[in-house]
Amino acid sequence: MDTAKRKSITVLTSSTVSFAICFMIWMVFAVLGLPIKQQFNLNETEFGLLTAMPVLSGSLIRVPLGIWADRFGGRIVFFLLMLFCVPPVFLLQYAHSYSQFLLIALWLGLVGGSFSVGTPYVAKWFKKENQGLAMGIFGAGNAGAALNKFLAPAIIAAFGWQMVPRVYAVILLVVAILFWCFSYAEPASHTTKKTCLSDQLKLIKNPRVLKYSQYYSVVFGGYVGISLWMVSYYVEEYHFPLVQAALLAACFSLPGGVLRAFGGWLSDKYGAHKVTWAVMWVCWVAFFILSYPQTQLSIQTVSGNLNLHMGLNVVLFTIILFVVGVALAIGKASVFKFIANEFPDDMGTVSGVVGLAGGLGGFFLPILFGLLVDLTGIRSSSFMLMYGTVCVSLIWMHFSFKKEHI
Repeated sequence: MDTAKRKSITVLTSSTVSFAICFMIWMVFAVLGLPIKQQFNLNETEFGLLTAMPVLSGSLIRVPLGIWADRFGGRIVFFLLMLFCVPPVFLLQYAHSYSQFLLIALWLGLVGGSFSVGTPYVAKWFKKENQGLAMGIFGAGNAGAALNKFLAPAIIAAFGWQMVPRVYAVILLVVAILFWCFSYAEPASHTTKKTCLSDQLKLIKNPRVLKYSQYYSVVFGGYVGISLWMVSYYVEEYHFPLVQAALLAACFSLPGGVLRAFGGWLSDKYGAHKVTWAVMWVCWVAFFILSYPQTQLSIQTVSGNLNLHMGLNVVLFTIILFVVGVALAIGKASVFKFIANEFPDDMGTVSGVVGLAGGLGGFFLPILFGLLVDLTGIRSSSFMLMYGTVCVSLIWMHFSFKKEHI
């Protein structure tokens, strides 16, 4: 194996592992939030805000991180970001009020910005025809959300929730050191960009960037929002204990992460537009089914009342949720294939903007999920919201591409 190929594989492997750990920590409140919710008697809206707070800071930091990755190099920015986030992870165990959890969660959440650094860093090591697959493999680090659902419940059951921050802080520190040891500076053919900051910021107003931001707010924002909400959903809707609820929720998070590489391959083969269009339609159908609440019907017949129950049992619910996870995984990769094709020299900046939009979707959704439950008392209202969001996306996508091809 030649040196360049060996380095590219090493960079991809170390970056993917690092991103998986970063994503695991970014999603920590999907599980850790439940014992905190019980301890502080939080309502659904407060719980949604707690789970979403890391997503807010991790989203807002993506644009500057992407710009810094273009200007200074992805390797150094990625490494320093991980080191900077070790202290808040460790300090989480010492929080004693809801406000303290929110503040620490904001600092901890910066680790979620690692995606807008790692994506352009990895892409620069591969040829254009293979970038979709490479970025898909890196994006499979989203499976860190599932890893959190496997690891955190076991730690909580054995040692209590305060042990989770200790373990996660050590893991993040070790992975940061290993990343530095097994990664390399960008190849000579991709030197860091020296364009002025104003030129990079102009990309934020580009109509194509805004369009891809909207797509990503659905496929990634939906993935993050649902990942944060599903453990609680299984506990409250189907009355599972925490460990079993987390395992069932992982049926969504795991394919939503690891199959991103498959989405990258499909995008390389069939094109980003066809793949993204198909993803939106699959989600439209699935969210329509998931939206239907548990319903009791009493029908008057000639022989008396006929009582019927309509609703998804846990098996059908989990199967459909699994399909959604697969679709969103593919969609996350196909959207970034658009970016690799159209903005090869500004991937850090553009991926930061698009990642910001996706992250903000992931921030607002858990809060809205909780608010809808508090207002309506219907837990499946979260999927009603997702269904409406996909409807808007399909309409926008149809007319935007129709206009481009007139």
